Amino acid sequence: MSKVIVAGGGAAGMLAAISAGMAGHEVVLYEKNEKLGKKLYITGKGRCNVTNASDMDGFLQNVVTNSRFLYSSFHHFNNQDMMELLERYGCPLKIERGGRVFPVSDRASDVTAALERALKAVSVKVCLRQEIGGLVIREGRCEGVRLKAKGAGARERRVLADAVIVATGGLSYPSTGSTGDGFRWAREAGHQVTELLPALTPMEILEEDGKALQGLTLKNIRASVCRGEKELYTAFGEMLFTHFGVSGPVILSASSYVAKELKKGPLTLSLDLKPALSIEQLDERIQKDFKEEKNRQFKNSLSRLLPARLIGMAVARSRIDPEKPVNKITREERKSLARLLKALPFTITGLRDYKEAVITQGGVAVKEVDPSTMGSKKAAGLYLAGEVLDLDALTGGYNLQIAWSTGWSAGASLPYDGCAGTQTVVPSTT
Repeated sequence: MSKVIVAGGGAAGMLAAISAGMAGHEVVLYEKNEKLGKKLYITGKGRCNVTNASDMDGFLQNVVTNSRFLYSSFHHFNNQDMMELLERYGCPLKIERGGRVFPVSDRASDVTAALERALKAVSVKVCLRQEIGGLVIREGRCEGVRLKAKGAGARERRVLADAVIVATGGLSYPSTGSTGDGFRWAREAGHQVTELLPALTPMEILEEDGKALQGLTLKNIRASVCRGEKELYTAFGEMLFTHFGVSGPVILSASSYVAKELKKGPLTLSLDLKPALSIEQLDERIQKDFKEEKNRQFKNSLSRLLPARLIGMAVARSRIDPEKPVNKITREERKSLARLLKALPFTITGLRDYKEAVITQGGVAVKEVDPSTMGSKKAAGLYLAGEVLDLDALTGGYNLQIAWSTGWSAGASLPYDGCAGTQTVVPSTT
């Protein structure tokens, strides 16, 4: 039996503690919040998109950064394993559109409650409202953690252990306690931390006519992000206009692919409002509508083609006289309108910050972590799991599965009878 400390009570931390406990280790989990799984409560709009039911090929296709690193951990503990674990501990699940998995109750609290039952079943000691100040590193080995003092006159303490699993999350949603502690500790242990950026986050646009559409949702559109002629991202789905720019599933996914490119300057977002039609088919459709509306002014002729709130923008950007009868619109004007609706442009100027980002892109360089065990190659006895690693994926339950799988691998791979012997509490000298 080894003495194990888990730093962080989120998705990765709870799974690491459960798997370590199941393996027979003595485990203490420290969480600085008043409850476990605080970020889980806001995932999936409070419903908690636990994982995705796709096969592993489908999973890896949705991982944006370092997918190959995950082969081993997904093999050891996959989406089916996670679903079985939650149902075993009293959280029935259901599969919805796109393979998204949710609790039957639609309550994220039921996911956390199931994991708490699992922690209790394997005798994990959970210490809430206890913040860790850093790691104890000596001669290339992680020997424990430094606990921050609580109360006036109290002293920082060192808690020694055979292994420490860092699962402190990233920087997204700082209100849940994700303040980047693990990145700092990893650097202190000798690790490289790659560039950190908000990911799966809304994007800001320049055009005021786009911001004026705040609240308008567009379904079944194709969104593409380009720099000049080079296409960086394209996807089909749903999006939303906001007071600052754009959001929604296809936009959040795009943000993960273009975040680094945005640092070089603005990008172009192009919306294909009729992706099921070729430009020739769309032109035919417009001709048909115009024939049926031949006595109407142009500004009143697009109600069959576009949502009402989008018509004003389309008319203004087409540069066709709004008062012009449709039977007077030229062939070139009509074709120009079709081209506009197939590639409605906006200028992306930036991303929203970590307060609105679902995840953090970047983290501890995975080349410095053993993909089978999540063990550090820089400090013996140190393990890293979840969002603290340079791993990220698209929406749909994939990021949580990364946390579950890497957390499980870290806890399940710990050696027995480490050098620390028994867990000891001593005053810090630093």
